[in-house]
Amino acid sequence: MAQIRIKRAIERVPGGMMIVPLLIGSLIATFMPGMPKFFGSFTNALFTGALPILAVFYVCMGASIDVKATPYLIKKGGALFGAKVGAAIVVGVVLGHFLGEAPVTSGMFAGISTLAVVAAMNDTNGGLYMALMGQYGRSEDVGAYTIMSLESGPFLTMVTLGVAGLSAFPWPTLVGSILPLAVGMLLGNLDREMRDFLGRAVPVMIPFFALALGAGLDLHKVWQAGLLGILLGFAVVVVTGIPLYLVDRLTGGTGVAGTAAANTAGNAAAVPALIAAANPVYEEAAKSATLLVAACVVVTAIVSPILTAAVAKRAMARGAGAAAKGAAQ
Repeated sequence: MAQIRIKRAIERVPGGMMIVPLLIGSLIATFMPGMPKFFGSFTNALFTGALPILAVFYVCMGASIDVKATPYLIKKGGALFGAKVGAAIVVGVVLGHFLGEAPVTSGMFAGISTLAVVAAMNDTNGGLYMALMGQYGRSEDVGAYTIMSLESGPFLTMVTLGVAGLSAFPWPTLVGSILPLAVGMLLGNLDREMRDFLGRAVPVMIPFFALALGAGLDLHKVWQAGLLGILLGFAVVVVTGIPLYLVDRLTGGTGVAGTAAANTAGNAAAVPALIAAANPVYEEAAKSATLLVAACVVVTAIVSPILTAAVAKRAMARGAGAAAKGAAQ
């Protein structure tokens, strides 16, 4: 029987396993909004159960994090982690001062919010980072994502919004947002077989929570969100890319690892909904933020590899020039 290459077709789209189901869910929500309730049962649960699926996703994600990283991985991963989150905090403080919790309601930037920008900047696309480092970087830099994966989930976005002076979250909510990840880390580090078992589920969960997230989105604002998403994508690459590049160079790197981390993870599109569930004051901002961050995932998945390749080429030329100079002396 002839095979239809569905998975390959989806993966040709940058961040496809997140973007395609999200789009399918939003199409159903826009043109057949009553369909999930009509069928009820498991079908309705599939279209409305993003939060439980995400809870399981973060347990599995945590299990894949190895706390026994080598000192180099801790130094490199910690430096990149600090630069990425630090940039998001600075931007969050500035935007929070002008925008507060609500999104912009009119004009070219209608829909943009502090929540959207912080969520887009806080989380690195691990698969893309590791693929780029495998091609252009050093093998030991691939493992730096072990530390950077702590960005996953809504915890750091909650902290950033609090630091920015916006509506804060009670400590039980903050702990609850990181608890699934922490439980997963505990299980994965106590038992290597549990790490392998749970870690394999991470990519499988993505299309399911993406579908449920999409089912809560109205596509009437897609064009506006897409245009803003393009701008936001370039902003993520530039605003986080510069400090990431500098920190990478300062920690003995070539700048390639820092550039490869200047992107947005697919699961970051889930963060606005999680934030709104924890604090209803962000509910209005979360609607447009989910679309904006999803668009940002696609843009950064295209721009980041191009920029990383250029930085790697420059680093190789610089290294060849230094070697030639050394040989001449």
